[in-house]
Amino acid sequence: MDNPLHHLGQTRSSHQRNHLLLTPDTFIRTTLPGMTKAAAVVHISPALGAAFTQYTVEFEPGGLLGPTAAQRFLYVLEGSLQLEASANRHTLGSRGFAYVPEGFTHKIAATAASRVAVFEKSYQRLDLAAAAQLIVSSEDAIVSEPLNDDPALQVKCLLPDHPAHDFAVNTMTYQPGAALSMVEMHVMEHGLLMLEGGGIYRLGDSWYPTTAGDFIWMGPWCPQWFCAIGKKPAKYLIYKDWNRHPLAPR
Repeated sequence: MDNPLHHLGQTRSSHQRNHLLLTPDTFIRTTLPGMTKAAAVVHISPALGAAFTQYTVEFEPGGLLGPTAAQRFLYVLEGSLQLEASANRHTLGSRGFAYVPEGFTHKIAATAASRVAVFEKSYQRLDLAAAAQLIVSSEDAIVSEPLNDDPALQVKCLLPDHPAHDFAVNTMTYQPGAALSMVEMHVMEHGLLMLEGGGIYRLGDSWYPTTAGDFIWMGPWCPQWFCAIGKKPAKYLIYKDWNRHPLAPR
């Protein structure tokens, strides 16, 4: 039986000035407008200073995700979704993803019990860029590339690196023992969901053990570094703002 004192209030979750680690033992479910037969775990939002929102939706079969005025990116963690857009229906299975432009009418329904990572962000328009288009695909269809020529650290870019897009979403897979080649500090912020395996993440001046299911937010210029530890690869889904000038309104 679980300890009713919950280990005297202990958790790996941590909220610091420039970063956030949320572990599943601290997740709280809520509902969002228009959502039925589903619950959301909101990981990060402008309430904490982020310029985007990231949440995980847990659907019952037939569950619906409500509308948004923002652009939206979906990544299926498990289960199956049906996306209706422009009079077409698209089925997204595990590792399937979709990008829906701002103001694009669409409907999202679960065809089975499902978990889905969702990113939403107000679009930063760029006069020189063509309008972003609906994208429906699967991570399995994306070619993997080594990061900094390290074959033990592979990246899949799920969105085109094009000025039409003001953010990027990637998956990164580390073989056991693989690590970032440097401590990174930069203007972009990140939202990160650990998908598989685990390791050690440096955030600011703190070092955190991380494992599948954990969420991390990194604010601009937060020192960050990761190393995979264990006998199997570590993999995460990561967001960053991209392709816009630092002076552009957020």
